[in-house]
Amino acid sequence: MKSLPHVLFYVVSVVLVGLIFFILLLAVSEMLVHGNIGDPTGDYVYKRYVYRGTEECGGLNLVSNILIDYRGYDTLLESTVLFAAVVSIMLVWGTRSTGQKEKEKEVDH
Repeated sequence: MKSLPHVLFYVVSVVLVGLIFFILLLAVSEMLVHGNIGDPTGDYVYKRYVYRGTEECGGLNLVSNILIDYRGYDTLLESTVLFAAVVSIMLVWGTRSTGQKEKEKEVDH
């Protein structure tokens, strides 16, 4: 028989997964229909990026204007997350190889 903390852990895990699933379903149900003409993202944002992007940002490349000026913080945070993921993977691989080398040295002696 499992102890109470193990059962409680599984119950809380299942409840959290169910709650997250429910929230995601609510978010998907509230999404706008793709390609809808009356959609504000398909009208206002597009026109602003295309027609006023050069004068607001100062760059001639539309993609660079959007990534660097309009969505600069988002791009910075995405780059930070990718950098942190790469560094953490490198650290984990480095500690594994060091741990294996130490075990091999212990076996040799």
